[in-house]
Amino acid sequence: MNALGTHLLADEAAPQLDAFSRFNGSWDLEWSRPGDPVAPTSLTGELHFGTVLGGRAIQDVWIVPAGSIRDDEKRFAFHGTTIRFFDDALGAWRSTWVEPIQGRVRKFIGRRVGDEMHLVSTDEDPFLRWRFTEVGPDSFVWLGEYSDDEARTWRLEEKMVATRR
Repeated sequence: MNALGTHLLADEAAPQLDAFSRFNGSWDLEWSRPGDPVAPTSLTGELHFGTVLGGRAIQDVWIVPAGSIRDDEKRFAFHGTTIRFFDDALGAWRSTWVEPIQGRVRKFIGRRVGDEMHLVSTDEDPFLRWRFTEVGPDSFVWLGEYSDDEARTWRLEEKMVATRR
């Protein structure tokens, strides 16, 4: 049983799931928005990853800030979920982010780049790139970047340091 309460069915699971299933479990988050003088210095949050849909997909739930949201935090808050699966025909991950507080839905295509996972969304402007970096067994860094020049250059918008519970 994992944090989302589902069972991984090993005989049905795609071998590519290890790209994200290595994050299965619960994590504490430290969120920041480097270079933004209006944003809070940091917010704490939580993350829960699990294998779902009979071992065919990975779902995660991101909650920042953890607990109730103060008015001055609402602009930066997000409580959302991603569901992703490996598409053999595409040779990449299809991933969809749903976030009710800000009313966002965004599709991404994900690929492993070395030990990192990169998810890129070209649905609308700006393009987004979400990267899982500095991945270890009990920690990783998530970077949220945007591009307003069709992915020629990327600018850091958000950073989260995750520590396994």
